[in-house]
Amino acid sequence: MRNFIFSSPGKYVQGSGVLDELGHYLSALGSKAFLIADDVVWGITGERVQATLKTADIAYRYERFNGEASGNEILRLASVARDEQTAVVVGLGGGKTLDTAKAVADELKHPVAIVPTVASTDAPCSALSVIYSDDGVFDSYRFYTKNPELVLVDTAVCAQAPVRLFASGIADGLATYV
Repeated sequence: MRNFIFSSPGKYVQGSGVLDELGHYLSALGSKAFLIADDVVWGITGERVQATLKTADIAYRYERFNGEASGNEILRLASVARDEQTAVVVGLGGGKTLDTAKAVADELKHPVAIVPTVASTDAPCSALSVIYSDDGVFDSYRFYTKNPELVLVDTAVCAQAPVRLFASGIADGLATYV
């Protein structure tokens, strides 16, 4: 008899406007968050994220993601988070940002919250990261013993992403087959 093993995030929250509830959900994971996003995503989500964290009385440190889910970027971000004595890692953005956030959380042995801004990959829920060189060349896969503690998907934010990314997400979903 074959076993069927199904892994999933600890909590999955989806809906229009749920970004404004991020602080509420993060409060169960830690009182100081380390936020990772690129400039574009931070421009889209930053004010709302800061407001919800303030309402939930969660301290935070935002650090800009440099664009590649590379070993050097992971170590750089983990060092900043460690120095800031954060308790939870939050990745906001697309696949490479989210994969980096998962790796940073793994380095620190912190919980991770994933906030995708596009529906283009299964990176938000998976227990792995795709790692690249600093130049964007595939390097390896990094596997984890657990899935993210929280995945929060604001459908209103994702709906504003380019259509080609949504089409990529459909293809990725079909290719990975739950």
